[in-house]
Amino acid sequence: MRRLVAILLALAGPALADRVEPVRVIRPQEVIAPGDVILREGPETGLPGLDAVIGQEARVALYPGRPVRAGDIGPPARIERNEVVPLVYVQGALRIETEGRALARGGTGEYLRVMNLASRVTVTGRVTEDGRIEVSR
Repeated sequence: MRRLVAILLALAGPALADRVEPVRVIRPQEVIAPGDVILREGPETGLPGLDAVIGQEARVALYPGRPVRAGDIGPPARIERNEVVPLVYVQGALRIETEGRALARGGTGEYLRVMNLASRVTVTGRVTEDGRIEVSR
């Protein structure tokens, strides 16, 4: 009986589910539109479906016939590299605001390194919805 179960499991192969594939070449830093992707049956890629991909930004080039993986996409960049952005530090009643230069691109919720323009010190902070960088300890 055990042998039969082992043989059946070996023959079963990978589980099939719907996977998201691009219908055209999507270049890095392009935001994915509804007409850019379709669902196809294939091996599981870790993405829940079209809703998880549409509106996201391609981190790498995406090619037709290849599934979109979770690491291939991310939130659209809110801040561009070398952009001057407001830096905000808040702790209790203390609030410090200054300007910094972004050292990379980043989307809402991502952490970026930013150079404080006043002190020339590099700090790390989280990108907010309104394009600010929240710096914490």
